Amino acid sequence: MKVGIIGAGTMGCGIAQAFAQCEGFDVYLCDINEAFAVNGKTRIATGLAKLVAKEKVTRDFADGLLARITTGEKAICKDAQLVIEAALEDMNVKKQTFKELESIVGDDCIFATNTSSLSITEIGAGLGRPVVGMHFFNPADRMQLVEVIAGLNTPAAIVDKIKEIAVAIKKEPVEVAEAPGFVVNRILMPMINEAIGILAEGVACAEGIDAAMRLGANHPMGPLALADLVGLDVVLAIMNVLHEETGDQKYRAHPLLKKMVRGKLLGRKTQKGFYEYK
Repeated sequence: MKVGIIGAGTMGCGIAQAFAQCEGFDVYLCDINEAFAVNGKTRIATGLAKLVAKEKVTRDFADGLLARITTGEKAICKDAQLVIEAALEDMNVKKQTFKELESIVGDDCIFATNTSSLSITEIGAGLGRPVVGMHFFNPADRMQLVEVIAGLNTPAAIVDKIKEIAVAIKKEPVEVAEAPGFVVNRILMPMINEAIGILAEGVACAEGIDAAMRLGANHPMGPLALADLVGLDVVLAIMNVLHEETGDQKYRAHPLLKKMVRGKLLGRKTQKGFYEYK
């Protein structure tokens, strides 16, 4: 199966690797220009080289995986059977991306979006084919869950096909009805937001908050470390969607989160968030 991935950032690269590490899938990793796409593949290669050095995977496995990834702009997806959009979490960007793809891909190509919170129905509005949500989690090559989300106009047959594809790449699909934040982020992001509030109030330091949740709730990672991994800009974007869509004040983003995003303290991607990374 030929799969196009639109967006060679953290999630796009992870999704590309998730497919390419399974036999039977050829991947087109795309971005707004060839250089960005190549940089994405280079990041994948760098990560694989570390795994080879640690003898977690063989050199032959890594070489085979990389050989199944082709880079370029979205025009290379002309014969793709599935395209997964993993661009910015911005409604206009996503809608424009799919609009452009309609004139590139074949009629049988399935459109999927990796949105973490936006309306599948709205993303697909005005297109000549339905859109389905295929929400991976970071790091996408390792995390097992894929939320499969049907919009109002998504046929059941496409949902079932996406679930089959998820299983084929060794993921566990969970079907979710369209709703703000779906399941995981509807629960997770308010928890992170609350942890930020606890930090801002001086109840405990970042290390203490994270230790409490690891040791007291058996979480593998504390909420503030997780926020740094996800990206504070992503956390804020999802909280804003939850707040706007529901009107519920419990989803109002904490001022400290907004301040850190304005200051470009986004977590691992900027080497500083609640913790520093070098």
